[in-house]
Amino acid sequence: MVISKKPLQFLLAAFVACIPFIGLANPTVDSTHVTTEAIAENHSEATHGEKEFNATELINSHIGDSHEFHIADWGGHPISFYLPVILWTNNGLEIFSSSQFHHDNKGEHVVDVNGQEFVRYKEIIFYKDKFDTLTQDEKDGGAFAFDARPLDFSITKLVFSMLMASIILFLLFFTVARSYKKNPKAPKGIAGFLEPLVTFVRDDIARPNIGEKKYAKYMPYLLTIFFFIWINNLIGLIPFFPFSSNLTGNIYFTFVMAFITFLITTFSGNKEYWGHIFNTPGVPVWLAPIMIPVEMIGMLTKPFALMIRLFANITAGHIIILSLVSLIFIFQTVAVSPISGAFVLFMSVLEMLVAALQAYVFTLLSALFIGQAVAEHDHH
Repeated sequence: MVISKKPLQFLLAAFVACIPFIGLANPTVDSTHVTTEAIAENHSEATHGEKEFNATELINSHIGDSHEFHIADWGGHPISFYLPVILWTNNGLEIFSSSQFHHDNKGEHVVDVNGQEFVRYKEIIFYKDKFDTLTQDEKDGGAFAFDARPLDFSITKLVFSMLMASIILFLLFFTVARSYKKNPKAPKGIAGFLEPLVTFVRDDIARPNIGEKKYAKYMPYLLTIFFFIWINNLIGLIPFFPFSSNLTGNIYFTFVMAFITFLITTFSGNKEYWGHIFNTPGVPVWLAPIMIPVEMIGMLTKPFALMIRLFANITAGHIIILSLVSLIFIFQTVAVSPISGAFVLFMSVLEMLVAALQAYVFTLLSALFIGQAVAEHDHH
């Protein structure tokens, strides 16, 4: 099957347009701050020797979100792909490049935008004057310090990854649709690869759990979450730019995905589904005050299980791989590298299996919950 060149040309043009966002950290800007920081670091190294490797910092920086992609270091300076910062402030909308923070994540470097001063602390952007009034605990829990920070709609690393996965998903199925339009009987290429997966979701997930009559209505959603989660899981396993983000290991993302399943299940529920919740068959009336809250809690624990399962499994895999890599630097010897490398290779292959398995489990449970809401029981 021949893939159209137009989508590829569009992606190439988009990449070229984004090249200005890639750059070296500028050492001449804010020279006073940089010089002071360099003197402090040199003094610390002179006093205590070389800076110790911090595995926790490495792992947290990988599994967390960021306003830029750190690609590599060259000549002592980081090479980064800077993403746009989009803030809704007290003075309205403000948009600027994350390069203005100069890789500072400790709330020290001040960015002046149209008379407003901002600082960044652990990837959360605050108003400078309000940040100075916060206690250390309030700074560490900065996501909930709503009065001290603007609304952040930035294109972060995770958002960038999600958009990229959406484009990949669109291109894949656009190509498959064109292939079927040209040759509906014998799919080839990408269509030949994806057709067994689509039929698997239909015949082994949707039909058995939702039922023959109503499964087709929910197929678009089930196919979307299956391939979307799978693609993002695979993107997180590729360790270089523009991949390597941990989107499906972010609990906010898994919460939204589970919440969508919860909404679809809730609004699809028929009278028998709601009757089972508010009038459980075979249960005495006097137990209703106990059973109704239990059933309501059961409605909420289902999406909660979806959210935690995907988040925990993907995050755990990333932490294990990064911990194994960190052993080389913790022991400070290459003698550990063969053992560490072998286990990293094993875990990476295992994570490829987990990537597909978690997409399958999330889709299967979503279909199961929807099936319970739309099931019709024959009464004799």
